[in-house]
Amino acid sequence: MKNFGNQVQFSVYQQLEENIIPVSYEALEARAKEELEAKPFDYVAASAGVEDTAKENNLAFRKWRIVPRMLRDTADRDIGIELFGRKLNVPLLLAPIGVQSIVHPEGELASARAAASMGVPFIASTASTFSLENIAAETEEAEKWFQLYWSNDHELAASMVKRAESAGYGAIVITLDTPMMGWREKDIHHAYLPFLEGKGIGNYLEDPMFCSRLERSPQEDIRSAILHWAQVFGNPSLTWRDLEFIRSQTKLPVLLKGILHPDDARLAVDSDVDGLIVSNHGGRQVDGAITAIDALPDIVDTVQGEVPVLMDSGIRRGADMVKALSLGASAVLLGRPYMYGLALAGEAGVRQVLRNLIADFDLTMALSGSRSVGELGRDLLKRI
Repeated sequence: MKNFGNQVQFSVYQQLEENIIPVSYEALEARAKEELEAKPFDYVAASAGVEDTAKENNLAFRKWRIVPRMLRDTADRDIGIELFGRKLNVPLLLAPIGVQSIVHPEGELASARAAASMGVPFIASTASTFSLENIAAETEEAEKWFQLYWSNDHELAASMVKRAESAGYGAIVITLDTPMMGWREKDIHHAYLPFLEGKGIGNYLEDPMFCSRLERSPQEDIRSAILHWAQVFGNPSLTWRDLEFIRSQTKLPVLLKGILHPDDARLAVDSDVDGLIVSNHGGRQVDGAITAIDALPDIVDTVQGEVPVLMDSGIRRGADMVKALSLGASAVLLGRPYMYGLALAGEAGVRQVLRNLIADFDLTMALSGSRSVGELGRDLLKRI
């Protein structure tokens, strides 16, 4: 994607492309709130407790200021990167978000197609409404990863990892920060957990190991299947020693998502994982937790380039991407914004969210004086 921001600007200004969703994140969220019922909107938008961490995720980016450099010849730019031996058009992936069907009937299928069309890897969630095989079929050869919620049934976790490898996924992302659901006040207020309505458990319902645990098939007795899902979803007993088990089940790169402490980053590298994702789950798990962008520099310094470090939680605009990459992230993950695009316009909405963010990033990088992601560094930033 060379000079992508300029291309988008000219297409929009000449009305060759239509803005089908709001351009700003704030307007996008507000429109989604208008369109969606309260329960699904709050499930996506709300976070744990009083939501301090979710708010601070965004505000913390303001502590870092870009100090643009001049006369650097940024006429021709390349925002591509290489990650795990694969060339990516942009240092951006769609974060794993479950149960997307609550905001749009095509859910993950539409999001995956949009990501593939923009050359952005889609990370499919264990908690998808549609199975990982169905999602893979929508994206063909496009780069995609699979996110694992590690069940307390080890054989079930292994089954999902093997299915992902067979279906063509390029990496396994193990989410560590959700061995159980956080205290999400708005979901408690609504008494709303979509999984108990049979949404977001498609990977379980089509898993041979999961189905072997049932007396009757999900088609015959969906209620019993849902109740069994509730019994096996999380695994708070996991320790660092358990990582060897998952690594033994696949040849794919394994990344750990949810790392916030430098000591955990060191333990992860010592456990031979292939990458880290600095994330506080968008504030949905521990209210009052450190923000991802504040945790990032110490983790990058601890890892010292031994494995790629990605960042999630709080990415809203191109400047956020520039700051995260300048602090040492190899790439970033985008979450809620694409869910709002999905809610408002399905696949086309997700595609336009990506178009806008990538264009914003490209232009912000250029105006900061850099021609490529590799030129971004901490000398571009000042902390206030």
